[in-house]
Amino acid sequence: MTVEETHVAPRIEPSADVDDRAEIGAGSLVWHLAQVREHARIGSECIIGRGAYIGPGVVVGDRCKIQNHALVYEPAVLEDGAFVGPAVVFTNDYLPRAVNPDGTLKDGEDWDAVGVTVRTGASIGARAVCIAPVTIGAWAMVAAGAVVTRDVPDHALVVGVPAQRMGWVGHAGAPLVPQGDAWRCPITGTLYVMRGTSEDAGLVAA
Repeated sequence: MTVEETHVAPRIEPSADVDDRAEIGAGSLVWHLAQVREHARIGSECIIGRGAYIGPGVVVGDRCKIQNHALVYEPAVLEDGAFVGPAVVFTNDYLPRAVNPDGTLKDGEDWDAVGVTVRTGASIGARAVCIAPVTIGAWAMVAAGAVVTRDVPDHALVVGVPAQRMGWVGHAGAPLVPQGDAWRCPITGTLYVMRGTSEDAGLVAA
């Protein structure tokens, strides 16, 4: 395990299983029974909850929270400030099978992993499932129990099975209030406008 040496050392509970080839950033916490696989890279000041699983080569940015029993399968990428709620699942296979057509057991050479990307500041609620390959836009919010099957725009609030956009959220996480052709955060007062004209366009702070 590689650790940054310029700041506070990470705290890793004795019952956690952190591979020697993983990288854990300064000030991060890896709690009881979590597993961090080989070549995973965890940024600084992250929290990896009890029983969470971080797959081989997964990249986690700084100040992310991955809550208890979340399953983050490779090749997922989480940018800075991402939140992954309890028991969230990221898939990584288009055509999941245990065996090949000839009945032999599949191994890593028999399939191409596809990943979930979570952009800066986005949040994924408890027990949500993200079906790879999808991108969760910056500062978007996925409701608890949702099943995400398509990309989520920046600042979108998506709900349901399959997940559909039900509104917009700001940097503070609160639903935005329509104001003419824009939306305003009721907490910070920040005004947001549409980034583009396409159906999948997200918002951006004005």
